[in-house]
Amino acid sequence: MSNGTVLVADDDAAIRTVVSQALSRAGYDVRVTSNAATLWRWVAAGEGDAVVSDVVMPDDNLFDLLPRMKKLRPDLPVIVMSAQNTFMTAIRATEKGAYEYLPKPFDLVELTGIVGRSLTELKRKGSGDGVSPDDAGEAMPLVGRSPAMQDIFRVLARMIQSDLTVLINGESGTGKELVARALHEYGKRKNGPFVAINMAAIPRDLIESELFGHEKGAFTGATSRSTGRFEQAENGTLFLDEIGDMPMDAQTRLLRVLQQGEYMTVGGRTPIRTNVRIVAATNKDLRALISQGLFREDLYYRLNVVPLRIPPLRERLEDIGDLVSHFLAKVHDEGLEAKRILPDALELMRRYDWPGNVRELENLIRRLAALYPQDEITAEIVASELRSSEGAGGGGEGAQGAIAAGDMSIAQAVEVNMQRYFASFGEALPPPGLYHRVLAEMEYPLIMAALTATRGNQIRAADVLGLNRNTLRKKIKDLGVTVIKG
Repeated sequence: MSNGTVLVADDDAAIRTVVSQALSRAGYDVRVTSNAATLWRWVAAGEGDAVVSDVVMPDDNLFDLLPRMKKLRPDLPVIVMSAQNTFMTAIRATEKGAYEYLPKPFDLVELTGIVGRSLTELKRKGSGDGVSPDDAGEAMPLVGRSPAMQDIFRVLARMIQSDLTVLINGESGTGKELVARALHEYGKRKNGPFVAINMAAIPRDLIESELFGHEKGAFTGATSRSTGRFEQAENGTLFLDEIGDMPMDAQTRLLRVLQQGEYMTVGGRTPIRTNVRIVAATNKDLRALISQGLFREDLYYRLNVVPLRIPPLRERLEDIGDLVSHFLAKVHDEGLEAKRILPDALELMRRYDWPGNVRELENLIRRLAALYPQDEITAEIVASELRSSEGAGGGGEGAQGAIAAGDMSIAQAVEVNMQRYFASFGEALPPPGLYHRVLAEMEYPLIMAALTATRGNQIRAADVLGLNRNTLRKKIKDLGVTVIKG
């Protein structure tokens, strides 16, 4: 007994053959065609229980045909196959009403599983009112044809029309904020604001005020009412970057917002209803932080509704070519001279470990475009730049390794940290008051190191630091330093 009839359309005879054989072995009746006209004739006649089709065919484009198919037969599942494995292809497939998107090459077992699921599950209705890719083009800088990136594209395509909370995990420089922006700019909240806040970049005692705002007189220096990021993101998306650095008291308030949908400003007495989508990101292991008592388990499960891991660049080295082309075009649009990366130079990039991930690659392309007058970039030039990058601490993790090994002075370590801090804001700048915030953040580890070295003897620690004993006591109290003697 047949499990149903599947209509297969692809102008590649080999694809038609292997797909037809796989579906036939799975118990389906299969009809194949090489053109869109025949596919449309079958669908219009009410034939077939599911469709598996390529996007580009000699006589038509499936994305132009899909709306008519869904209007005529809204419950007909259409599985899209495409060799144009880009983020926008996945988005268009979802927006046009496709049941699933499969980038070529794909696993035939996966295909038969999707067809089976499509015929037994409730069919997805409509495609929402997201941004038209015809208007957006391929502007979204999510680049890659690797299997890892294709999985991300497919998850994003499903998530953009929902308000589910997403937790993005990935190393520094992998593009977590780009993914968050994609969820916003191609989703139903696209007309609302996208507001980002980096928890690691805000002093711990100001995070609650930054998130929820404060009333005039709420604390020393609060000379007027200030709006918080939740209020600024109303009807839009709030991106909480480096959520693992959020202090526990702020975590408690954030959990209350997620549970009750309302918050109060610092110093306020009236609850404020909020309508924002939360997207959080971290480069830390939140489960490890939970076991250490540094992150609330209940908040983790509230944030981790849809987990999304962004792979480091070393796990998708096949995307190097596409990324290099993308960044070369980007820097050319910004006014720098066009360059060509020679094949041996590109191959050298594919053998590099990229500790700073995509951000490190983009910075390398910018340097090559800005510093070298020649039109063609050789492997020798790339090797020289990569050696220089490694010598200076590389990107992200490499820099930390150099500091840990004692290869940097305190001044160099601060310089590397500040470069990463400014880079985390992209083209924007940090909030005002950076000078005093940096000095305040350095005080705690400095005083803690002196107290540890003197085994909690405050008189000796004050002498080492060159501070008055009473001044040190006040700073210990203000900073919340725990003094352990002996």
